This record gives sequence, C-alpha cells and structure tokens, in this order.
Amino acid sequence: MTLSRRSAVLGGLVPWAAASPSRADNWRPSRSMSWIVPFPPGGSNDIFARPVAARVGHTLGHAVVVDNRGGAGGTLGGMIAARAAPDGCTLLVGNTGLTIAPIVYDEGGFNLTRDFAAVSLLARVPVALVVNPAIMQAGDLAGFLAAARKSPETITIGSSGLGTIPHLAIELLQQRAGIRLTHVPYRGGGQALQDVVSGTIDALVTPLSTVVSYVQSGRLRALAVASTNRQRILPEVPTFAESGLADFRVSSWYGLFAPRATPAVALDTLHAAVQAALASADVERIWAEQGARVDLISRLAFAAFVESETERWGALARTIGIPKD
Repeated sequence: MTLSRRSAVLGGLVPWAAASPSRADNWRPSRSMSWIVPFPPGGSNDIFARPVAARVGHTLGHAVVVDNRGGAGGTLGGMIAARAAPDGCTLLVGNTGLTIAPIVYDEGGFNLTRDFAAVSLLARVPVALVVNPAIMQAGDLAGFLAAARKSPETITIGSSGLGTIPHLAIELLQQRAGIRLTHVPYRGGGQALQDVVSGTIDALVTPLSTVVSYVQSGRLRALAVASTNRQRILPEVPTFAESGLADFRVSSWYGLFAPRATPAVALDTLHAAVQAALASADVERIWAEQGARVDLISRLAFAAFVESETERWGALARTIGIPKD
C-alpha cells in the first residue's frame, strides 16, 4: 500500500473506509470488547486478530480481549458469538472454514451468512504443504506424492480441524493426485504445528503465515504453496501448479463478524477502526512477514465476498464428500 493511500484511509477520505463516517461518530463501545477466536491460541486466527485488536481498542477507548474458544472446527466459538448481545462489544474472528463448518457439523448451531453481520476482512493468505525434514525425505512435491503412492495411508498429515480450509485442501490434494494419506484433525492450528515440528505427524497443510519462521529456520520444509504465484516471503517455495498440480489454489481469509442484530452505526464504527488499523505501517509489516495480503474493502463488499465463498467451498465440500463429525 502506498503512503498516500494509507494516509487517505487514516484520514477518512477513502469512501470505503467507513460506510457512514458521520453515523459512526455517534457510537462507542460501552465496555471492554471481546473478540472470540474459535480456535486455541497459537494459530493463524491469533496472528491476524491480535495486532488489529490492540489498535482498535486504542482507537475506540476500550480494551479488546482476544478470547480463544476452540473446538468442533470453530463452531463452538461461533455459537457463543452468535448468541452474544448485539451491542458491538462481542465479535467473532472468523475464517474461510466457518463457511464449511455447517456442512461438516450437524450441531454447528449457526450459519455465518445468516447469523452474523460482516464487519471487515482482515487478511488473506495461501495454504502450504510442509513436512518435517527429519522424517520425510521428500525434497519436493513430486517426491512426497511418490512416497504416498508407494505406501498408501502411511503418511500422517495434520490440519486445524474437520471442515477447515486446510482439511479441504488435504481432501482436494488426495483427489487430484490420486493418493491416500492419513488425516489427523486437530482442534486448531497451534497444536498441529507443534506436532509436525516434534515429529508426531509427518506433514501439515496450514496457512503459510503459521510456518514461515519454521521454514526459514529449516525445522520444516515447505514443498508447495497453493497460490497463483510464489510468495515473496519464501520465494524458493514453488506453487502447486509449478509442481505439477495445475489450478490448485487454496487460500484462507480472516475476517471480523458481529451478531446479526448489531446496529449499523456500531458496525460502521468498528469497520472504520479496523480499516485504520490495517492501513498502519506496522500492521502492513506484520502481514508482509506472514505472507498475507491486505484488502481494504467496504462492509458490503466483504459480505458479498463471504456469500460467494460460502457457495464456492460448500459446493466443493459436498463434491469431495468431507465426512461429518
């Protein structure tokens, strides 16, 4: 983002920085705010929630507490947030996987597009396939696939949970490459990452942001990234397309949501505060270090995006046949 664009966002001059700046000025939270992250600490949701939460709290004059409520692919935390008072003080840090969760969990209890109002997109980041180099000798995707074909179901591969985007990417990889892996779903990305680093599991599919430092230090080896182009943060890691799987693109996005009945004036204020945080130089730097992208879009544009993503991933989940929990 250019300096002039950042200044425009911070000064409220860009029209999509807040849907209605004058109305937004009339609302402030009445108490400290809670942002529910529906996964355990240490995962990618935390990475993108906490820097923004701190700045939003400063802007609005009340602390923002990031509250990790993991379980059932994010649906437990989602249910808590959906039933919260619609006063703008309790929000959900959602991600792509929550568009799929109602398909996977019969008792999910909420629907992202029905029960929530979109506040702001936070970040977008591609997923990557990483392995523990002390266990997996494969130096590239071709070697990994060859090992999987030679010994079906012997390679253990983790994800952040059933119905999450990493899980869907694993199912898609098996389908497209004609291999069978042993999927190990976790309650969140943090524990899955610890287990692949320790050698408890062989491989992991996860947002690139969670493994950058581990790949750079050599503790993990990234075999491929599911983006259109290579990522500047890890330019030596090829895309899946470069490695022989054409059109294999899977990204996770992270966003902020409020209970559906939250007043528009509160949503506008929250959106404007988040946009200002995203436009700050230090948040841009953090996002770049994680291989993430910043998209400053309106609340309406974000809501339309979530609806399209729900259709896209829901259709794919049904086609692949992800098992229910």
